[in-house]
Amino acid sequence: MVDVYTRLARALDDLPNGYPATESGVELAILRKIFSLDDAALALKLKAIPESPAVIARRVRRPVDEVREALDRMADRGQIYKLKGKGRTPFRYALAPFVIGIWEFQLNHLDRELAELFEEYGPTLLGELGGSAPAIGRVVPVNRRIDAQAEVLPYDDLRATLERCNSFRVADCLCRKERELVGKPCSHTSETCMTFSRRADAYEGMPEWGREISREEALALLDACEEEGLVHCTYNFQREPFFVCNCCSCCCGFLRAVNDFGAPYMLARSNFVSEVDLELCSECGDCHDGRCPVAAISDGDGSTSVDKERCIGCGVCSVACAFDAIQLVPRPEEERVTPPETLVHWAIDRTDHRKGKMKGVAMRGWIAWEGLKMAARRRAEN
Repeated sequence: MVDVYTRLARALDDLPNGYPATESGVELAILRKIFSLDDAALALKLKAIPESPAVIARRVRRPVDEVREALDRMADRGQIYKLKGKGRTPFRYALAPFVIGIWEFQLNHLDRELAELFEEYGPTLLGELGGSAPAIGRVVPVNRRIDAQAEVLPYDDLRATLERCNSFRVADCLCRKERELVGKPCSHTSETCMTFSRRADAYEGMPEWGREISREEALALLDACEEEGLVHCTYNFQREPFFVCNCCSCCCGFLRAVNDFGAPYMLARSNFVSEVDLELCSECGDCHDGRCPVAAISDGDGSTSVDKERCIGCGVCSVACAFDAIQLVPRPEEERVTPPETLVHWAIDRTDHRKGKMKGVAMRGWIAWEGLKMAARRRAEN
């Protein structure tokens, strides 16, 4: 009989994000570290679409109060999603992917043993996750250095997104914490990962993660991260983004996947590219000496140049330029990629690429059916 951890690993791998198996079984060791046997068994009963405790309780044939208590404990432990609901159902719960999800939720629980397990699993995990389109994450460019004549689409305007939000939290970077635990500390600021929501009460009753900040503090954090040379990264879809990681190339999973593991679909570049005005350039080297996160800028042959194939369009090089010699310009139309509209669109597209068109068709049907059932439940609850 297949044990519960193997079954959970397979369930996580069936999600669009993926959770690949290894010969060593390190992925199972990670799950054993995070989940008790009972928690793993309950996680297997959850769906990827959020449900109320009452619905889950009926499925597992346990009292609803007991199930709600178990789900809240699992959410606090970073094992599952806990999401704000409406009406008489204040919270809903769902199976979370490993990345982006369970792993990021381990911030308050990370120790050296788990960090070492992740380092062992990282090449397989990040390589596999970055091996299928569409990319899991995408770069959000530094808007203040974009060519004034360029059109900035809403999903590329991080400041405008934050201006529309009413709740903000900031926490330490999990990636920097993990690397420090394995003896590879980072010199960058630790408290740089941010979540945000249009809801004014977005974090009431939710698992502890970081601290709440104001909109003004959130905007100031973006400025500070850009000055420090950190790259804005978020989930690869357009509507209602809910987090931004401010990444360094030495620690952060998105950039390590690109630089160290050759994973082309872990992080989608922005639709901009850095361009150097050689008449203004002093060749000081500030833009590339440890600044460019993907080593796309060089100063060979007496002039500074950008490798447009390597450039991810983040713009942190332009912020470092004291002579305003670098700006972000739009890539040619044929090189631009439009992110999926929503997380659901992303999940379907990702399933098409990872599992094949037939799986994608099945997922479309499942999502439609679950959506109809959920709508009926909400009408009954309200």
